[in-house]
Amino acid sequence: MVPLLIFIAIIVCYVAFMLWQSMRRPNNYPPGPDFVPWAGNTMQLRKQAAALGGQHKAFEKWSKEYNSNILGLKLGQDYVVVVLTYQLVKEVNLQEVFEGRPDTFFLRLRTMGTRKGITCTDGKLWYEHRNFAMKQMRNVGYGRSEMEKRIEKETHSLLKFIYELSSVPVFPSTFLAQSVINVLWSMTAGQRFERGDKRMAQLLSLMGRRSKVFDISGGLLTQFPWLRFVAPNKTGYNLIRQLNKEMYDFFMESIEHHKTTMTKENAEKDLIYAYLWEMQQEISNNNENTTFNETQLVMTILDLFIAGSQTTSTTIDLSLMTLAMKPEIEKRIYEEIIANTKSKEFPNLGNKSYYPYTEAFLMEVQRFYHIAPITGPRRALWDTKLAGYDIPKNTTIFITASSVLKDHDHWVDPDVFRPERFIDAEGRTFRDEYFIPFGMGRRRCLGDALARACLFSFVVKIVENFKLLLTQNKEDQPTMKLLPGITLSPKPYKLKFVPRHEHFPYQD
Repeated sequence: MVPLLIFIAIIVCYVAFMLWQSMRRPNNYPPGPDFVPWAGNTMQLRKQAAALGGQHKAFEKWSKEYNSNILGLKLGQDYVVVVLTYQLVKEVNLQEVFEGRPDTFFLRLRTMGTRKGITCTDGKLWYEHRNFAMKQMRNVGYGRSEMEKRIEKETHSLLKFIYELSSVPVFPSTFLAQSVINVLWSMTAGQRFERGDKRMAQLLSLMGRRSKVFDISGGLLTQFPWLRFVAPNKTGYNLIRQLNKEMYDFFMESIEHHKTTMTKENAEKDLIYAYLWEMQQEISNNNENTTFNETQLVMTILDLFIAGSQTTSTTIDLSLMTLAMKPEIEKRIYEEIIANTKSKEFPNLGNKSYYPYTEAFLMEVQRFYHIAPITGPRRALWDTKLAGYDIPKNTTIFITASSVLKDHDHWVDPDVFRPERFIDAEGRTFRDEYFIPFGMGRRRCLGDALARACLFSFVVKIVENFKLLLTQNKEDQPTMKLLPGITLSPKPYKLKFVPRHEHFPYQD
């Protein structure tokens, strides 16, 4: 009997100790809500995010409640620090100690169970493949005139497609993503997708659903991976596995095709050829430690594909929506376009100085809607300090870009849509240091040049050729309040694209 009582006492003490540990805050840890046993702040965050319209809203509320621009949380078993305001966001973005990425179940699930690619990796693998990908993308024209030519070609295709809609009310999101993807895919694989491609439609649909199911912390799958066995559909586990399989099969089909036509000359044509050629050289040199392999190639393409299909097309969508809701702005932009567009000259970033109000409008769209309110999570690579608090090694850091893009002290009226805030006294646009839609530092978005070029060219040519009108149907009306998810997105709405010219110039 005595041994049994001793055993029970040991178990009780152990459970009590583990319970205390799960609730204990580290020494000199940033302020925040109390930890709930075992779950930390997971359920509190989910409840607040659902009630307020996104995790960033919950963080803003807690920041005011605890009178702190840095919050210390615990999600499941993981310590998480949230930074708000420009100075702290800048510090995290620019310091090497915060360049790591968390190694969580969700992030590995995102990259098909691996820790590969570019977006969700760090250290030597990240440095090597980020630099390689950027070098090869530049070789095929990224950020140069070759990219602008690809955008021009895709813009003409998009205009023809819109014209064929014959003023039927449509939700722009249903066709914009493919136009952006085609520009990126032409540099990645030397191909483009035709309208109506069923595989592309399915992939874009899956990614759209994915962005709404998950939040930046990976939903419950990051903190409680075992839930995939209990609720595989509700947690989004089955959805992301389906997405992974379809994208893997899709990418491998293109990779296998590239293998059959692989030559040294072709290595300069697109990113896939470049990776395959590098793999051949590593094999020839008997480099057993090489990180160049098919899985890494697929994950790199996946990173580019996800980035290109979501944020850029959503920003274009929001630009068109806003123009339809604010016809006075659309009129001013159209007049600027007509006054400055030269014969047969395609509007690109090289001549954007002719369109200062248009450029300011697009910057205000990115600032006002801040569709990525929390940027990709970071990981502290070693014990460090931030704002005077101790940050333990491997702590996850959430960067709330929305707190910068909507800073009341800096912008004065951040909740007012006002393009003029980006125009100086001489009538030129200027880049405010608080304008950080693509991040800062070495983790800055790889696709910012492509995003800015597509956004500018697509919007200018659409406004030049079509008048944007809202429908009379109440159910189809847009709203400036966005839907939460990994990235924010507009509620489905419909617009009419009415041709401005009697003879449409892109029919042939």
